[in-house]
Amino acid sequence: MHVSLPLPLYKKLTVTFRVEPGCLGPDGLVHIEGFCQYAKLRVAALHNDFVRWRIVPRYDKNLPETEYKTNNKRLDHIKARQYLSVFEQELDAFETHFQDELARLIDLYLGR
Repeated sequence: MHVSLPLPLYKKLTVTFRVEPGCLGPDGLVHIEGFCQYAKLRVAALHNDFVRWRIVPRYDKNLPETEYKTNNKRLDHIKARQYLSVFEQELDAFETHFQDELARLIDLYLGR
């Protein structure tokens, strides 16, 4: 299947990642909003032809850490896996790569 890139915004996979304040240490609550803005700017170019990133604080633990949507419709992991396969991406590797990048950004943000 041939897909013309970059996709229009409504067709992109919106990946919402909720960052727990505790990831930023004991005073993470103070830093979480700033970190999310910092991280969003730094990951914006990652797969930006077909992904739109939302990095937000995770204040409500009832909400999932990662959420996928396209065209304003929520996708379960099976649908997200199918979507990513069109772009020759595997969901587990995609998530692992993002988690690694986020850990790197946390270290940079905290000056480690």
